[in-house]
Amino acid sequence: MKILITGDFVINKDYPISSISNEIVQTFAESDYNIVNLEAPVTENDREVFKTGPHLKSDSESTLIALKSLKVNLCTLANNHVLDYDEQGVLDTIDFCNNNGISTVGAGRNKQEASKIFYIDTEEGKIAIINVAENEWASATKTTAGANGMDLIDNAAQIKNAREVADYVFVIVHGGHEYYNLPSPRMQKQYRFYATQGADLVVGHHTHCINGYEEYNGVPIYYSLGNFLFTKVSNKEDWYVGLLLNVEILDGKIKAFLRPVGQQKESFKLDFLDDSHEKAIMNRVKKYSDLIKEEEALENEWNKYVELKARSYVNCWSPVVYLNYKYLPAIFNKLKLTVSNKRGASLFLNLMRCEAHYDISKEVITKYLKK
Repeated sequence: MKILITGDFVINKDYPISSISNEIVQTFAESDYNIVNLEAPVTENDREVFKTGPHLKSDSESTLIALKSLKVNLCTLANNHVLDYDEQGVLDTIDFCNNNGISTVGAGRNKQEASKIFYIDTEEGKIAIINVAENEWASATKTTAGANGMDLIDNAAQIKNAREVADYVFVIVHGGHEYYNLPSPRMQKQYRFYATQGADLVVGHHTHCINGYEEYNGVPIYYSLGNFLFTKVSNKEDWYVGLLLNVEILDGKIKAFLRPVGQQKESFKLDFLDDSHEKAIMNRVKKYSDLIKEEEALENEWNKYVELKARSYVNCWSPVVYLNYKYLPAIFNKLKLTVSNKRGASLFLNLMRCEAHYDISKEVITKYLKK
């Protein structure tokens, strides 16, 4: 049983299918089952939800041609953009996939539906796919559509339930820190927790950059596959490089390996890399993987990243963000200015880290934004 799993997939209108190389198309054709993270809703609805960050939308015609050419069987929908065009966008995307013979997992008309486990029956046994996303702007609730939001208790229960009926359990997570090539210590602890709960494979995406991997208690953990095909221009070199995860199940054992893919800038032609470029990318993956295995080294890299992001985050909690001029925080960050004080920062810290205050803060702010 051969399975391919990709990172983020978004294509614009009129993207020519000839831009996907014959070798990649052939590789997908030779796979028994193909899983792609459909990062943006496929919908005609133009009602944008109120959120921070960009709104993404996939073109229906180009997306269908590409998914069919790659013989995609399953789209993971638990991601931070599936609700960009409101609940209708979520439902339209599910209908788009199902009406065209493509299954979905990780999103639904409510939390119960979004958290459903997807099962694949194969000659090697039953495979369970659990798809979750960090809680940004897309999580489903008891009464509203969206993604299967990350919740450790719920996720552990999902893995346990899947373990009772499936021979293999794959957990696919949309999360991580954008443009950071390593997991945070919290992420590593959490993904390892999934492994100890019974997952046989843990796979991540969302960061728009490649990441490392490790094997924990015999369970492969791939922290981020990066972009697969994402036709938006970026000034980040890693935006144009991704990792295709090849999974093989044979005689009850799981074997997995990575193969880099690359997009050309502007044209977004997708192909495997030449030998020298592939070697360079895999050397980077090894470097990140070596850091992941060393607790102190991973912690040191994380501290460097936190220091890099410190000013922009502090300004997110300052009065600057309440002024109706969206470029002002960027200006303050550029000038290395901070409008805050320790008392204000300590208040925000306590509201975030204390579970009781977090419960209230989240509910109050969520309801405020709906007014």
